[in-house]
Amino acid sequence: MCGIVGVVSTAPVNQLIYDALLLLQHRGQDAAGIVTQEGRKFFMHKAKGMVRDVFRTRNMRALPGNVGLGQVRYPTAGNASSEEEAQPFYVNAPFGIYMVHNGNLTNAKQLREELVSTDHRHTNTESDSEVLVNVLAHELARATSGAPLKSEDVFKAVRAVHKRLKGSYAVIALIAGYGLLAFRDPYGIRPLCMGKSADGTVMLASESVALEGTLHQLERDIAPGEAVFIRDDGHIEIEQCAESTMLHPCVFEYVYLARPDSVMDGISVYQARLNMGETLAKRVVSTVPPSEIDAIIPIPESSRPSAMQLAQLLGLPYREGFVKNRYVGRTFIMPGQSTRKKSVRQKLNAISSEFKGRRVLLVDDSIVRGTTSKEIVQMARDAGAVKVYLASAAPPVRYPNVYGIDMPTKTELVAHGRTVEEIRQVIGCDALIYQDVDAMKQAVGKINPRVQGFEASCFDGEYITGDISEGDINAINAGRNETVEDDEDATLA
Repeated sequence: MCGIVGVVSTAPVNQLIYDALLLLQHRGQDAAGIVTQEGRKFFMHKAKGMVRDVFRTRNMRALPGNVGLGQVRYPTAGNASSEEEAQPFYVNAPFGIYMVHNGNLTNAKQLREELVSTDHRHTNTESDSEVLVNVLAHELARATSGAPLKSEDVFKAVRAVHKRLKGSYAVIALIAGYGLLAFRDPYGIRPLCMGKSADGTVMLASESVALEGTLHQLERDIAPGEAVFIRDDGHIEIEQCAESTMLHPCVFEYVYLARPDSVMDGISVYQARLNMGETLAKRVVSTVPPSEIDAIIPIPESSRPSAMQLAQLLGLPYREGFVKNRYVGRTFIMPGQSTRKKSVRQKLNAISSEFKGRRVLLVDDSIVRGTTSKEIVQMARDAGAVKVYLASAAPPVRYPNVYGIDMPTKTELVAHGRTVEEIRQVIGCDALIYQDVDAMKQAVGKINPRVQGFEASCFDGEYITGDISEGDINAINAGRNETVEDDEDATLA
């Protein structure tokens, strides 16, 4: 999961891209980068860290031009400590191409071998994004055969790219002297949308919040397999470039990853979380009688809509029992398990008066590794709660994810190979309630019936690209970004 943005305008775009990246900061905190184009010359700055730390005034002044790209990085494969793997990535032939990518290629190893043996291209990092930009460059070179780039060449190249790539990808590329190219994988796993401002500026971004927050009107989502080519003069051409497509967005976007004020593939993230609260209410009642619950308390922040809806339906008080320190990064995407674990109490502090002598139902958006949940349950007990129940708005995360979310190893998933009762014992709560997989899909999907299904492999173990084996997962694990540090609880993270 990363956040990407691309802009074509008649005015300088450096500040606009910076502002959009701030709105997408929740999608990645490891690194940030911006590239702009003035004439046929590129200007780029990227580094590890948050957007506000990477870009200073001197960096922004060195990014002239009316066309550009940006990315906030959340690494899932490659080397998280390498600044070279921050995006955008660049290749100088053909034409000169900068690219940003959100997703994860499941056949990156095979593609890297093809680049060496067949395409005669060199990659210098372990990043699958560098593989992708080289595949795109090779297919553009084949499509043009040395001639100037035409729109039909662009779409021909993207069709060839779709045939070679497997996995998830939302891509925006800047082709020197020609314009901006964006495309999405044939399943639409990772999000990408497009909008315009009153002055005609065109923006592409991972989430609609980046458009709306920069005064752009959301026009449409890029369809699965579709390619958009925006010339430097603002002329837009769109073509379907995949032979077979289906809209199966990642359901975890609605559970946790996306901002609640975003609309993705016609589905309001906020409404999706309200709906998940409704279906969760039925599960709670079947496990813990409402008469045995004194208050419902969300674990900030993604769980709030579900917790509010749950409280309303059960007729129980909704209380804010935890205060979040907004200056600590999102625990789920912090590198290093020891770092993640130590950050929990720095990130949250309990309001004792909301717990003392009460039976509380804590509501979280999901439970992945379990370490955070275990720590928070203990925080509630330390604050005086006599009973601590825990409900997850998402089903048990039992399987590795290979499409761009950092949960690839089974041993890290607290639900893998355990019953709900065994998970409850590990976490230490008095009762544990999970969302149902089918109920979750129905709750989110009914908002937009045009969505044909969801990529929900971490919950149901079904990999929609149909090409994932146990060996593939092991290979992806071998190239993952994070080395789990020696920690007695590491396998429960």
